[in-house]
Amino acid sequence: MLIPAPASPADTALFAPGRRAACVGAVALISMLAFESIAVATAMPAVAAALDGLPLYALAFGATLATSVLGMTAAGQLCDKRGPYRASLAGLAAFLAGLLLAGFAPDMKALVAGRALQGLGSGVLGVALYVGVGRVVPQPLHPKLFAMFAGAWVVPGLVGPALASFLVQALSWRAVFLAVAAAVPLAAALMLPSLKRVGTGTGEELRWGAMRWALLASLGALALHAASQQAGPGAALLFATGLGLAGVSAWRLLPAGTLSAARGLPSVILLRGLIAATFASAEAFLPLLLTQRFGWSLTEAGVALSAGAVTWSLGSTLQARVAGAEQRRLLLPGGFGLTALGLLVVIAPLLFALPSGWVFAGWSTVGLGIGLSFPMLSVLLLKLSPPASQGSNTSALQLSDAMTSSAALAGAGLLFDPATREVLPVLLLALALVTLAALLSPRAL
Repeated sequence: MLIPAPASPADTALFAPGRRAACVGAVALISMLAFESIAVATAMPAVAAALDGLPLYALAFGATLATSVLGMTAAGQLCDKRGPYRASLAGLAAFLAGLLLAGFAPDMKALVAGRALQGLGSGVLGVALYVGVGRVVPQPLHPKLFAMFAGAWVVPGLVGPALASFLVQALSWRAVFLAVAAAVPLAAALMLPSLKRVGTGTGEELRWGAMRWALLASLGALALHAASQQAGPGAALLFATGLGLAGVSAWRLLPAGTLSAARGLPSVILLRGLIAATFASAEAFLPLLLTQRFGWSLTEAGVALSAGAVTWSLGSTLQARVAGAEQRRLLLPGGFGLTALGLLVVIAPLLFALPSGWVFAGWSTVGLGIGLSFPMLSVLLLKLSPPASQGSNTSALQLSDAMTSSAALAGAGLLFDPATREVLPVLLLALALVTLAALLSPRAL
């Protein structure tokens, strides 16, 4: 009887020689993207005040979201046709140019333009990182890889707001953008050599028709974002317009069967959108619930959000340790079920005379549930995708994230009543989304 040889360290170690620099560079780059997102949100009030740009405040965020959709679509094709190395170069160039333009912006219009370039670059990089590093790292290590990607958000989530505030007060709001720009070349130097060794794509011509649908999706995302900033009949009209544009473009940009939850890859992409929308809609209104309903300070509410980030990372780490096929098959619906349970615990103090600490416990449970399920969808996507279509499928996965989150946030804005500040309808929307995901999850396996 043959006894299998024990696995070598290179087979089981994520940071083994040959992929160490790529993994370290990817972690650094994801951390920078995370810090940029969190820190800019913290610094934006100071930016708007310094540049007298309050009328363009919302657009500074909406433009980033809209152009990221274009970047994701372009990156999918670039990775498949030219390889992840060239896609990463393009994404890094756009992201760095956007940071520099925003950091030296003379007025709010220039800053919005810089933010748009940042969105374009981050959209490209998000796809190129998944595809490129996913090819450098062997498939059995993908659960560990995506757990590492999730963990790269934790430290920026914990220290980002405080560090951004320090930079604004000690130096200037410009330092928030320029500090990230200074770190980009270092991450690029670590990651790019490994991606170059991955090789190129098929070399076929790019399909520019897809970019027209991506532009339509971007317009839909902008309309949804605008709807979330308004109230009254105009908001409902913008929401319907944005939802229609997003739906039509999704039908053309996402794999056939995604919107109908066809078995396999289409359901993986749909489920990723549903769980991303669940988290985005609930997280946006959690601080409001804690501060307005229960009287918590902003710092205390921030601790609750940080707890969710920590348990998300913990869940990602736990799923990477589950190796058996049957156990991993149960992991996805289990993560969705745990997320739904956490939301029920968050909602409980709104319906019954329970202490507000239940919200903290519930949100920590939500983070754990999403941490279990979110990386697994990334693993499934690469497992179900042949190498020639990993770029386009990863692009579809992240497009599903962006479009469903935009729709959910806009819908939450319509459900939220500023007069009563009641967030229960928003939390029920999030609960409905994750419940649907739990019911559909067997179709992805």
